Amino acid sequence: MRIRPSARLLLLDQFGCVLLFKFVFRSGALAGRQYWATPGGGLEEGETFEQAALRELSEETGFHTEQVGPSIGNRSFDLQLPDGEMVRAEEQFFAVRAERGAISDSGWTDLEREVMADHHWWSTAELVSSTEIIFPDGILDLMEAAAAQPALPIAARR
Repeated sequence: MRIRPSARLLLLDQFGCVLLFKFVFRSGALAGRQYWATPGGGLEEGETFEQAALRELSEETGFHTEQVGPSIGNRSFDLQLPDGEMVRAEEQFFAVRAERGAISDSGWTDLEREVMADHHWWSTAELVSSTEIIFPDGILDLMEAAAAQPALPIAARR
């Protein structure tokens, strides 16, 4: 099984809410599935996790920063991709702060435009009470780890 390293972002606003995207699959191997997840994606050839986090932040949200802090967590699991391929996902999480506002989809791929149906800045209370499927498991622990960092990098809109 191929290993798919990826960088994920905990983008936190000035109120401590985290940005999540709603993924809705209407066709392909994942048809009928829907869930909320953090921005992020696979590393490109020669990229570090940190470089991928910066690129994904810009592409998926329109926010930009020069650096991300140290990884605040990781997870490893088997993942089915939209084309049906099974991979071993190796994810690292990075936290960044941004002022809440509209996101830009100008950097989205065709697939992202097809499956990313919504976004929302989730409060801790909303996460705790939600019946939605939310990834990653343990997102509240990651938010706590991010809050414990002395100073998170701050992103701005491009």
